[in-house]
Amino acid sequence: MQDLTTLEFSVRLATGIGCGALIGMERQWRARMAGLRTNALVAAGATLFVLYSEAVGDPGSPTRVASYVVSGIGFLGAGVIIREGASIRGLNTAATLWCSAAVGVLAASGRLALALLGTAAILAIHLVLRPASRLVDRAPQGNDDTTTAVTLHVRCDRGDEHHIRALLIQLLSSADPRLAGLRIHRTEDGVTALEAEVTIDGPPNAPMEQLVTRLSLEPGIHDLHWRSPTRTTGTTGHGALL
Repeated sequence: MQDLTTLEFSVRLATGIGCGALIGMERQWRARMAGLRTNALVAAGATLFVLYSEAVGDPGSPTRVASYVVSGIGFLGAGVIIREGASIRGLNTAATLWCSAAVGVLAASGRLALALLGTAAILAIHLVLRPASRLVDRAPQGNDDTTTAVTLHVRCDRGDEHHIRALLIQLLSSADPRLAGLRIHRTEDGVTALEAEVTIDGPPNAPMEQLVTRLSLEPGIHDLHWRSPTRTTGTTGHGALL
């Protein structure tokens, strides 16, 4: 087997990290738990492991290391999967980390064009199939095919604004309920008021109560309530219904 030169090592490593970073940018833009740095690190780690086996010179070593990467990345992916009541979040993030590792393995093995093609396919899945999945989720069922507009009001400390805003965008990035608009007002007393316009297919009570319950667990929130054309309800930062 031909020795792996420093230039080849650098090019393959840079390709693996770059592909992982591209995947991570899309995840970061959507305020997911595993963003740019996490996906870049996963791709870098997978690339380095396989590059090490290439540098050793054992013809069968890269294949064995790649199989270990596939199984090992499962433990990292399991850490980003969160169960919230009857729903489970983080499956897409875990699958994306797995794909980032696969892209790193391709780059390390010298298949740079295939690594770029794999990166494009992963990004296409997130960017193209995401609207398609929403169309499927919005298919009317029974008599609950009406769309309700709801306004969610959140007041939090100025220091917690970034975290609360990112969490709100993440919770409202699913098919239902979904974020239609967000307004931010900062007062002179160090409090930030967030007003989110939310649309829901069908009755809003159950999904909004679940959303309010989740947000009420954050310590920086002072006031939290939602309004629809037919009902007003909510919770304070301490979890008591208004």
